[in-house]
Amino acid sequence: MNWDLSQWCPLIDDRCFLSWLVKVPSEQEQLRARQISAQQINKVEELWKTNPDASLEDLEKPGVDDEPQPVVLKYEDAYQYQNVFAPLIKLEADYDKMTKESQSKDNVTVRWDIGLNKKRVAYFVFPKEDNELRLVPGDELRLRYPGDSSHPTWQSVGHVIKLTAQEEVALELRASQGVPTELNVGFSVDFVWKSTSFDRMQGAMKTFAVDETSVSGYIYHHLLGHEVEHQIIRNTLPRRFGAPGLPELNASQVLAVKSVLQKPVSLIQGPPGTGKTVTSGAIVYHMAKQGQGQVLVCAPSNVAVDQLAEKISSTGLKVVRLCAKSREAVSSPVEHLTLHYQVRHLDTSEKSEFHKLQQLKDEQGELSSSDEKKYKALKRATEREILQSADVICCTCVGAGDPRLSNFRFRQVLIDESTQATEPECLIPLVLGVKQVVLVGDHCQLGPVIMCKKAARAGLAQSLFERLVILGVKPFRLQVQYRMHPCLSEFPSNCFYEGTLQNGVTVNERHSSGIDFPWPVPNRPMFFYVQMGQEEISASGTSYLNRTEAANVEKIVTTFLRSGVVPSQIGVITPYEGQRAYIVNYMSRNGSLRQQLYKEIEVDHKIYKNLVLIYIIEGCLLKFYTSCRSLV
Repeated sequence: MNWDLSQWCPLIDDRCFLSWLVKVPSEQEQLRARQISAQQINKVEELWKTNPDASLEDLEKPGVDDEPQPVVLKYEDAYQYQNVFAPLIKLEADYDKMTKESQSKDNVTVRWDIGLNKKRVAYFVFPKEDNELRLVPGDELRLRYPGDSSHPTWQSVGHVIKLTAQEEVALELRASQGVPTELNVGFSVDFVWKSTSFDRMQGAMKTFAVDETSVSGYIYHHLLGHEVEHQIIRNTLPRRFGAPGLPELNASQVLAVKSVLQKPVSLIQGPPGTGKTVTSGAIVYHMAKQGQGQVLVCAPSNVAVDQLAEKISSTGLKVVRLCAKSREAVSSPVEHLTLHYQVRHLDTSEKSEFHKLQQLKDEQGELSSSDEKKYKALKRATEREILQSADVICCTCVGAGDPRLSNFRFRQVLIDESTQATEPECLIPLVLGVKQVVLVGDHCQLGPVIMCKKAARAGLAQSLFERLVILGVKPFRLQVQYRMHPCLSEFPSNCFYEGTLQNGVTVNERHSSGIDFPWPVPNRPMFFYVQMGQEEISASGTSYLNRTEAANVEKIVTTFLRSGVVPSQIGVITPYEGQRAYIVNYMSRNGSLRQQLYKEIEVDHKIYKNLVLIYIIEGCLLKFYTSCRSLV
């Protein structure tokens, strides 16, 4: 066929099918047609996710429009708290289960490898169709082969250990026996949904309600929003509020540390680049030196926990980073601090039997039932010994519900990025006996990601930090930013922080010498590039892309690369998965420089780089930025 590709055009224009494809109804036809609202359309689309055959008539069925009980600012007791949040967590869990289990891919091509631990690793491309679901290391997938005349059916479950720059998924299989490594095509991949995080949230709320020792009385009433008399923790304050191995604190950071050490409940608001991690590290250092027992440090994301663990470890404290067992094969920047690493490398004569069994298990892949029982008992004892010897234990909020911590009590708990966690998620580390809690975050930035719209509307998307602020708990704000060029910090300072954000870096410190780029204002490295390219629905039908904008992204990125900018320091932010995938593909195929350079450039929804390009599909600007918090 000799098709003229220049004549190709999108089938959808301005959110409407082209008129020659779907005829525009006449006025008479429109008068006879049933009028439906955008709200009804949205509700039907929601129903399609669970019932593809749903119609407008289904909206009239009883129970379809029922909304869950919304969250409130104050609760009478922990039972009311549980009765409000438990159904919301159930809604989110059901939605998450439905979404993940529907993401099955067939006709997947696999290449095989063997990991350092002798386990089989399958590499394959798992296309991301929209913004709702993204693979992360630790996710559990099922790889299966349907079988044919020459090969039997086969399946195995494994954990994602990494996502390569080429968008390949590396899946480490649990079973290494009987793997059809001679085959490469015709495989299928399914998500294996785990209820662990939701179960732990429900368990934490139950503990909060029935166990009087789960939190102190003061914190109990504070969390429920009751009026409580202000308390001061009387202890000897340090002469110096900084910590060894960390940068010197500025005035606002010193005041934050001093304030936190004297209060049972503290909120620290950290605008972008204000040194939240350094401040948190100093707080944890001084808490650990007070002799109140071990300090528990949490965050909702593994990346944030790793950063905290690294900072706290640099102060000289003994830190143990507790990972989920599903993430033990995932490489980590703080590998030497992880519990599983320390277990394998604990070199004492008492542990010689454990190491012999470990070596035997590594070599043979399995142990006899008696040896396996002995191995597990020795491993549990070793893990308990290492955890008990730590000054600080770092894990995710959900990780605080790990059975390995079930017999531990923590009087002092710090939660970083607490504004990105749901309330029940924050509750998991708190119900381990907390008497002093520090919540670090910024309610002016993005909050928790809630996939179920019903649960989000009912208030599950509001963090504990934000609710306490609304109740009148005043957060201590860090005021000096060290990340951005002063001209870039001006906008968030004036729009979100009442002009209080000061610059800890000068124009000269953020000037990139040797980069020949035609900035409209030479001493202000920023500009807005308005384009009139046509937007399209992406291949998935649930996202958007704009080819003109993608082409201009490539031109700007190429200009920076030619100017000597290192690819790893360039980031492209776009809110839509369709545009993200198209930009990655377009730069690789059409970039005028070496393809490998473009593959090193990160294109995502949230990036920390020296040079950032933000691209927004023109027609979707209002849709994505309904919440101004996306702009901070």
